[in-house]
Formats: sequence, C-alpha cells, structure tokens
Amino acid sequence: MATPGTPVALITGAAGGLGRATVARLRERGMRVVATDRALAEIPCGAPLTVASLDVTDEVAIAAVVARVLGELGRLDHVVHLAGVAGRGPLDEVSREAWQQVLDTNLTSAFLIAKATHAALAATRGTLTLTSSTNGRNGGSALSGPAYAVAKAGIINLARYLAKEWAAEGIRVNCLAPGPIATPMVTGRFSAETVDRLKSAVPLGAIGEPAHVAHAIDYLTSPAAAFVTGTVMNVSGGLVLD
Repeated sequence: MATPGTPVALITGAAGGLGRATVARLRERGMRVVATDRALAEIPCGAPLTVASLDVTDEVAIAAVVARVLGELGRLDHVVHLAGVAGRGPLDEVSREAWQQVLDTNLTSAFLIAKATHAALAATRGTLTLTSSTNGRNGGSALSGPAYAVAKAGIINLARYLAKEWAAEGIRVNCLAPGPIATPMVTGRFSAETVDRLKSAVPLGAIGEPAHVAHAIDYLTSPAAAFVTGTVMNVSGGLVLD
C-alpha cells in the first residue's frame, strides 16, 4: 500500500535536454521529482526537487537511489528513464568496447531500472516510461551507429514485454520513440549541414523541441493515459509513420 501524499517521479538523464524539459513539466503538475544524472551541477534545483548522482549502468547505485526515494519520500509513482548515449558508425569502425558501452548505457540500464523499481511501482500502480528512438524503428544510420539502433530496438520490446508481465499489478509501461530533437545529442554533436539534412527529412519540416517529448511523457504518466500500456509513442514529426 502506497504512502498517502503527492506523487513522486524518478527521472534519469535529468541534466540533458529531454530531462530538463521533463523535470519542469512534471513539477508544473505538482509532482515531487527526483532528478538523477551523472552531471548534478547541470540540474536546475529548487523545491519540490531532489537531486541524486546516478550511473544508470551501476546496479548497486540504482538500488541505493530507489531506497533513498522510498525512505525520504515514502513512495514512487512514475519512473522516466531518459539517460542514454549515442554511438556512431559504420560497423567496421565500431570496437567491441564501444558497442558494449552503448548497449549497457541504453538497454541494460533500462533492464536494471525496471528491476529496481518494480516493487515500488506495483505498490502505487504506477508507470514506467522508457526511451527508444526512431533509430530503433527504422534501422538507424551511421550517424548514431549500429549499437544505438540495436539498443533502441531492444528497448521497444522490453517495454512491450513488461507491459504484459506487469499489467496485472496495474503498472503501465510505455516507450517514447523521438525523432531528431534540439538537444546537445543532435545540435551539439552534428554539423549545421547535417542538422539541416535531418530537418529536411522530417515531413513537418523541423527538428523537434524537448517540450514535445516532455508533453508526451506528461500524457503517459497522467490519468488520461490510464488505458494506455505497451505503446510506442511516435514523436518524430512524421519521420517514421506508424
């Protein structure tokens, strides 16, 4: 039985572009937010916000953060796993170490986060939102590399698997699949020419904004989405068509 009180959201990758927008949006809804990232100095602070350093590939560290959330705030209602890292291609230029790092940071971390938060989410009949990408749906490209495409595809099926396995406990599990978004992972990593090419490939003719993804998360974690689980939320401007 959950402790009464304001819902609590745990967000990974909170210092990134998507993370900042999501922290702001869920705080606007009045949630208590626990924002985690490796780069704590980059997370905007202020009540009702708790920050914690977290390496999402470290199983022990994840368990410690979850225990801290439950100990200090008494409950956990929503987990939004945004932490991740891009790779690059082509395949022949990817080392085994680089391959493993991308898989660990994106896919294995989702498994560890899900496992560590399962019991707490069952107690509140909460939600888990994972982050894939259009790369996980269309095969990706050398811009982010083969490991990224594989990891993001794996996240989609992990979300679908968990949606079925956890449904009886009232936990809703969904997945985001953003297209190119104006975050450092895109605008800070690629040349202006490459960003222009990405923009021209999007039918709506623009790079998405972090707020677009944050609003999708807002919906998936809201009562309005009470009958939505196992879905892949396409936030791509038409780059991928369902």
